[in-house]
Amino acid sequence: MNEMEFSQKIDDLGGTLYIVGGWVRDKIRGVIPKDKDFVICHVKEDDFKQNFPKAKKVGKSFPVYLVKIEDKECEVAFARKERKTGIGYTGFSIEYDEKVTIEEDLYRRDTTMNSIAYRMRDGKIIDPYKGREDIEKKCIKAVSHHFKEDPVRALRAARQACELNFRINEDTVNLMRACREEIKSEPQERIFNELQRALKTKKPSIFFRSLVKADLLEILFPEIYALIGKTQPVAFHPEGDAFEHTMEIVDLVADMTDDVAVRFAGLVHDLGKGVTPKEMLPHHYGHEEKGLAVLKAWNKRMTLPKKWLQGGLFVIKEHMRAARLGKVGKIVDFLLIVEKNPLGFAGFNCVILADSKSLPYYLADYHSYLQKIHSVSMKNCPANLKGKAIGDWIRNEQIKLFKQNIEVEA
Repeated sequence: MNEMEFSQKIDDLGGTLYIVGGWVRDKIRGVIPKDKDFVICHVKEDDFKQNFPKAKKVGKSFPVYLVKIEDKECEVAFARKERKTGIGYTGFSIEYDEKVTIEEDLYRRDTTMNSIAYRMRDGKIIDPYKGREDIEKKCIKAVSHHFKEDPVRALRAARQACELNFRINEDTVNLMRACREEIKSEPQERIFNELQRALKTKKPSIFFRSLVKADLLEILFPEIYALIGKTQPVAFHPEGDAFEHTMEIVDLVADMTDDVAVRFAGLVHDLGKGVTPKEMLPHHYGHEEKGLAVLKAWNKRMTLPKKWLQGGLFVIKEHMRAARLGKVGKIVDFLLIVEKNPLGFAGFNCVILADSKSLPYYLADYHSYLQKIHSVSMKNCPANLKGKAIGDWIRNEQIKLFKQNIEVEA
């Protein structure tokens, strides 16, 4: 069964099939649309089940079915209305029957650009809340005051701002601000999901700046909020305080890699600056060690992926050492440590390059230096050496080869 055959069967039942949400928005934007979300109006659920016996019901609070269309299982929901009755995203009373119109279904959605429907039978666009106009203006605008009833919509608006590079309408920012208290009780999994999606965008800083504007950053990501106002030596950081520096770094890292764990490491590399005592500013002595405790506390509140946590901790602890090392022995040791870090050399180098604007020679050409270091073999170790002496011999040989490599390049 293809889409038009499915649409015709819904028509035959006296109903109408629509595509809604992101697919319609992206089609209007001229971007290749992704997965389709289907909505059915004016059909009784019993009639649907009778005519589509193989459809699998997956919705618990309201009817959502998986229907095989062109060899792909697609989500098909029945049009519904919502009424706020409790706290959070589960605190809704839902009404769904054949009387609910597509306009009513679209009204319960978050923003105007996501409240547009495409009627399958003839391709007509249903746009009761002027979503196309807002797409043209590159503006994220709430459909109604009901926006604030699901507090995670505030996070979603911030994330969509950086995904699409759209601005958020001022009235919508105020509605985001109105979510401040209720969002405190939202599951951390929902907050993490929006963070992850924001870090996948080309310019993640827009997400955090949008949350600052709506007075939500302090509630959602207090570790990042704490960086605001933490001044830095102007000679080294003309961009501004530790927050401005962090926003610059996370965007620079995003330009260099798609690895979200590396982007997160860029975001958290200077977390320790957020707890620098006021009297120490603009200096941040020991912020590397302090930052470890801050990230561990973040992980305690919001369980982070293992690679994110381990990579972030490594970058926080080691990012300042890279440019300071001069002695060959310490450089050799450092290369061997970096080699084992969860982000790999490529990931670690992205953060160092973004932060320092250049790479130390040994990181820029790490392949060559590692090859020399690893060419040292125990097979060549003098037979009379035992225990610690073997390790000392290996390290001395590695240092010797490293120096030879420098001399050859010179």
